[in-house]
Amino acid sequence: MIKALARALARVPKCNVSFQGDELFEYSRQDISVAVAAPSGLITPIIRDAGRKGLAQISTEMKELAGKAKDGKLQPHEFQGGTASLSNLGMFGTKQFDAVINPPQAMILAVGAGEQRPWVIDGALGVATVMSATGSFDHRAIDGADGAQLMEAFKQLCENPMGLVV
Repeated sequence: MIKALARALARVPKCNVSFQGDELFEYSRQDISVAVAAPSGLITPIIRDAGRKGLAQISTEMKELAGKAKDGKLQPHEFQGGTASLSNLGMFGTKQFDAVINPPQAMILAVGAGEQRPWVIDGALGVATVMSATGSFDHRAIDGADGAQLMEAFKQLCENPMGLVV
């Protein structure tokens, strides 16, 4: 999901922004903050430049950062300065939710649990694993139409995951 969000932000750069005071900042890198529950509360360690990293590297970094977060050992540079956030409650069985934007970022993506649902596949009713994703956008920085384009790009990348490997 981290890689898919990073790639979607690269495809729709108008969503890779933050609104700070009266100034709009645009980013060329996709630094994805990922919500992690720690004993002291929620914290968002960052996968820096996630759009340029492979899945294995993202997975390794996320595991290390999540461990440091749970141990209370994250350094400020490891959780400050992301360009967009990702929150996943799927591991708790939550199917869909709305996440709160982490200022000064202008968007957050909420990802729910994948579950077996009836689905039309090639014109016939079948069963597919389906996941819900909800985007929250600061409309001072991101127009709703741009947010919709980001969600469409994210959907395409998740439905065609081989595109994330290359």
